[in-house]
Amino acid sequence: MSSSAVRGPILVVEDDKKTASLVQLYLEREGFETVLAYDGGEALELARRHNPIFIILDLMLPVVDGWDVCRELRKSSDVPILMLTARGEEVDRISGLTLGADDYVVKPFSPRELVARVKAVLRRGRLRSTSEKNILSHGDLVLDPEKRTVSLQGRPLQLTPHEYKLLQALMASPGRVFTRDELINYLYPSGEAVIDRVIDVHIGKLRQKIEEDSSNPQYIQTVRGLGYQFAESSGS
Repeated sequence: MSSSAVRGPILVVEDDKKTASLVQLYLEREGFETVLAYDGGEALELARRHNPIFIILDLMLPVVDGWDVCRELRKSSDVPILMLTARGEEVDRISGLTLGADDYVVKPFSPRELVARVKAVLRRGRLRSTSEKNILSHGDLVLDPEKRTVSLQGRPLQLTPHEYKLLQALMASPGRVFTRDELINYLYPSGEAVIDRVIDVHIGKLRQKIEEDSSNPQYIQTVRGLGYQFAESSGS
């Protein structure tokens, strides 16, 4: 991927200034513009001011920790987030990904690998955006990919980034059965270890928001032993 095709800075949030400078050096060698923040409060302020295309986020931060920064960002933005931390336990990886992070790198890390992961996430996002032009609708449920909005009976719905991605994938291929593994790979493309029941949790919360009766879903249907599918159009 040519970084010249990417507009906007990458926000690097890291309280260790040597590490931050090293990451900045490797990113700028690849032609990316960068902005540095050394604590969580500054990160949120710079994210609002610069509208970054990507955020590299350390978890162990002063003022506001990385968990809360990610949680706050995900209230209003689906900017790609790569979490950078010394923690390597599976529970921390799953927690970060469940909050809405797109990737996870454990210190010590290779700066070249980090840049490669940034490029991969940006490439996936750009490829998806080229095919995300048409409004998806089924009955009173409408998803607008360009505006990244979802409405039901004309009322806007507040979905998490993972809920939005799941709904978009399912609505784009009504009738197709998606296995849990396929949906995991779609939400967590970096190959992090995530149990398949994470998908069930996301689907359950999504159903509560879009279904009139989540125990008898009309939109997202369970295919026993396989996974999930979106209801096919009635043809009306």
